[in-house]
This record gives sequence, structure tokens and C-alpha cells, in this order.
Amino acid sequence: MKYGVYFAYWEDSWDVDFEKYVRKVKKLGLDILEVAALGLVNLPEQKLERLKQLAEQHDIILTAGIGLPKEYDVSSTDKTVRRNGITFVKKVMDAMHQAGIHRIGGTVYSYWPVDYSGPFDKPAARKHSIESVRELAEYARQYNITLLIETLNRFEQFLLNDAEEAVAYVKEVNKPNVKVMLDTFHMNIEEDHIADAIRYTGDHLGQLHIGEANRKVPGKGSMPWTEIGQALKDIRYDGYVVMEPFVKTGGQVGRDIKLWRDLSGNATEEQLDRELAESLEFVKAAFGE
Repeated sequence: MKYGVYFAYWEDSWDVDFEKYVRKVKKLGLDILEVAALGLVNLPEQKLERLKQLAEQHDIILTAGIGLPKEYDVSSTDKTVRRNGITFVKKVMDAMHQAGIHRIGGTVYSYWPVDYSGPFDKPAARKHSIESVRELAEYARQYNITLLIETLNRFEQFLLNDAEEAVAYVKEVNKPNVKVMLDTFHMNIEEDHIADAIRYTGDHLGQLHIGEANRKVPGKGSMPWTEIGQALKDIRYDGYVVMEPFVKTGGQVGRDIKLWRDLSGNATEEQLDRELAESLEFVKAAFGE
């Protein structure tokens, strides 16, 4: 397996210079740096090329995550909003290609976080979402990009909340470059049994996000990591495992993640680095190399 981390572990903004984190994750022994796709579209071509070259130089795999804004909701019942969303995601994929990124996960199929202040039509949203993702998958093929459909908890999204819904969705999309992304934080809320949900997903699993139930680094809480590791072995998963911890308050990241208390113990950057390195060793022991 390949192990990585989401850059926002250290940041309070989605739109930052990712280059420093390429060097950092290499130093910490990781294989993957996940960046914010919304930040990529704001980078000039030379910066995208520089990011690609830096990652290649340090032998780091780049992946991207996204929570599409509401105005780009590709599952919307409003055709104009859907078309704007599809156009925007294609622009994101153009930037990903320039940066050498071949995977994007998150709510590429809808938007995040969902606005529950008004009514919504889940069957209609699902239908429109599948149509949009099929078009996006075809566009992604030219760049060898895989779309990772992430299940989210009920408080952040309504369309896909568990592995069963995600697998059914991906089967209906029926594109080889559309896979399921599972996330232990969301699974802890929605699944009856996390390990069984991983087994159910099986070959459809394209990437796994990991973190404790309160979003600390793995090993700092009560998640059943040994059971999760066994489930991954049972399905012979040897793909990407990306830690997605959020422990610091402040900024747009803190507001979007709804993090209202400092879970880090007022840690310095050096302390955050050390805890991440320790967590990596913990996860490798539970999951395997």
C-alpha cells in the first residue's frame, strides 16, 4: 500500500502553496500528498508544472480532494448549475493534468457541505449526478484520471452516506475510472460495521481516507484499526491510504470542518510532524506495508 496525508492537517486555508508539503511528507516517510483541487485552479501554469516536477523529484504521488461549492453542484435540478459544475470540474481536471495528478476524490458528484435549509429531491439529484459523473469520467479518460466517489455522513451530504449506496452508484455509472472512496470518520457515523463495509465495497474501493472518530491522527482514539486492516487484507487492497486529520481550529478549514476546539493540545508544527510520523508507523503495523 501507499500511505499519505491531506495537506490541511497543517493549514487553515484550502488555497495555499503546496510545494512545502511535498518536501515535508517525503521527510516524514509518506508516499502521497493530497492537495485541495480548489486551490489548484487558482495556480498559474508555471506553478502547476513546478509542483509536478517537485513531486517527481521527491518521488511523491499527488492526489486531489474537492468539496464542490453549491454553485457548481453537478447533481442540481437546475440545468444551468449542473452545466456550470461540469465545466468547472473539467477545468479542475485540466489543472490536475498539468500538475501530474491522476486521482480526485470527494463530492465530485454533488456539493459540500449540503444546505439543508430547504427541501431536496434525492432520487432526482442521484439521477442528475450519475449523468454528470458519466460525462466527467469520459473527459477524465484523456488524462488517465480516476474519480473517487466519497461517502459522507448525513450531516454533510444526503446523496451517498454508506458503502452500499456508493457501490450501487458506481455500478450504475459503469465507468472503469469511477471508484468508491471510503472514509473512516464518516463510516464511524453511518456504517453498522466498518470492516464489513470495506469487505462489501471490495474491488470498487479506489482509495481510503483514515482518521479517528474525532478526526485526530490514527492511533489517538478508539477506531478498530486492527479490524480495518484485516478487512483490507481480506479484499487484497493494495492501493492508497490517506490520513485526513483535522486538529487545529481557525480559518476557512476550521469553519468548514466545524472544528471549534483545538484537538492538538496547542501543538507546534514540529509536534504535529512528530505525531503524524508516529501515526504512520501505527497504521503500517495495523494495515501492512
